[in-house]
Amino acid sequence: MNAEQRITDLESRLAFQDDTIQALNDVLVTQQRELERLQLQVAALARRQEEIGGRLDAAEDEVPPPHY
Repeated sequence: MNAEQRITDLESRLAFQDDTIQALNDVLVTQQRELERLQLQVAALARRQEEIGGRLDAAEDEVPPPHY
């Protein structure tokens, strides 16, 4: 292979690698956004569970009505 052909091959590989890196970066950004969204949902669900648990604990502590 001559030098010109080798340079052309290297340029082609570089272009392909640049495209691959950009595609991987796009996927990574999308996954990071999804992860952040899911973390917010888990935190909200944990808060709701604590609130519900607190209400249930308060309901269990109540004295039964006198007719029992």
